[in-house]
Amino acid sequence: MKRFKVILLGLLLVVAGLPAGAGTGRYAISTEQIAATVSRYGIEIAPDHVRLLSGVMATTAAPRLTVRSINSWGNERLMARLECASREECLPFFVGLEIARDSGAGAPVRSTTEEGTGPQSSATPARKDNVLRKGSPATLQLDGERVHIRISVICLENGAPGQVIRVTGKDHRLVYTAKVLDGSLLQGRL
Repeated sequence: MKRFKVILLGLLLVVAGLPAGAGTGRYAISTEQIAATVSRYGIEIAPDHVRLLSGVMATTAAPRLTVRSINSWGNERLMARLECASREECLPFFVGLEIARDSGAGAPVRSTTEEGTGPQSSATPARKDNVLRKGSPATLQLDGERVHIRISVICLENGAPGQVIRVTGKDHRLVYTAKVLDGSLLQGRL
């Protein structure tokens, strides 16, 4: 019995010395990490203005986050989709960003390009080089490792070649983010 108590006491001391989450290999992604990542993409945001929609965990204590897209989400709010640079670190997740109109933080709404080369405006104004117009039909080509799908879609935004825009299926149930290739073809990923 005494030996059991010594082993139990030893285990408690070892566990007490480990950082929180070390036993599970899961670490919470903080609002500070998210705010710093969003700020690198041109939208200054304080950690207390980041709203986690659910608990977000990573396999490392400090994962390298990237912003996949940022879109309007009602008045004075944005919805951001973030992901870890390595898919093994965390799953993609969404957060709410509260912005104040007088802070200038919410100026342009941004969305990253398909290759992740940087932010690009998702509020696409009418420009001469736009080959797709909001409401126009197009074909979305979705490519996976062994799957290639082509579906008819409707554009939700204007788009120029190389630009990433939102489109929806004809039933309006799903919204896709796709890169404009030409006046009738878009490229997406599965």
